[in-house]
Amino acid sequence: MNIWAIADLHLSLSCPEKTMEVFGDSWSNYIQRIKENWSQSVKDDDLVLIPGDITWASTPEQAEIDLIWIDQLPGTKIMIRGNHDNWWGSLAKIQKVLPKSILALQNDAWNTEEISVGGSRLWDSSEYNSSDVVDFKVNPKANPKTPVLTKEQNEHLYQRELHRLELSLQKMNQDSKLKIVMTHYPPLSYDLKASKVHTLLKKYQINICVFGHIHNIKPDHPTLFGIKEGISYQLVAADFLQFKPLKVK
Repeated sequence: MNIWAIADLHLSLSCPEKTMEVFGDSWSNYIQRIKENWSQSVKDDDLVLIPGDITWASTPEQAEIDLIWIDQLPGTKIMIRGNHDNWWGSLAKIQKVLPKSILALQNDAWNTEEISVGGSRLWDSSEYNSSDVVDFKVNPKANPKTPVLTKEQNEHLYQRELHRLELSLQKMNQDSKLKIVMTHYPPLSYDLKASKVHTLLKKYQINICVFGHIHNIKPDHPTLFGIKEGISYQLVAADFLQFKPLKVK
């Protein structure tokens, strides 16, 4: 079994008005590109990790259209919530619309004897940022009335997510040969400076961490992420991967 990862699908089959194509040519026909690249690489018995921002849908019922699209692609899929997954309510509600090939992680883990997968969304943190390597683009369809969180509110959410991450880490099989964590937000800075998340992942002897969230990486960016103290940090945002799932193992 191969293990693949791709985040930030941002599917809009359920709500075409929210297509990512508003961000320019780099996102042109992105849903079809994901489908073709996924189908060419992933086999039915492979595992695909999706670290958040799955669909622009607003409710579990609306998201079902996009989830069925994912279900029809090869592989078993494990996903976590991203900051734009507004459809993701209680686990009980979303499990009602999850097709057979898709599993959702929330404060728990997926375990086999060989592989253990956990994770949490995380949030913005003053410990690090990615502004040096991101060419920020304003969403022309963004709601100007969306409230901006204060520094204190962001820190509160970050601490809550750290707690949720540790709940998941505690439920991972510590005897598995391969331990992988998904986060939506990057768990540390692009230049691998230490963070509270890294400290947690090191404590639980995680091997690989995959994540997304940051887009429009500058073409002249320095080396992004990599290996720190035995943990491989891999950015798997769909546009960064040219909409091709990355083989992580």
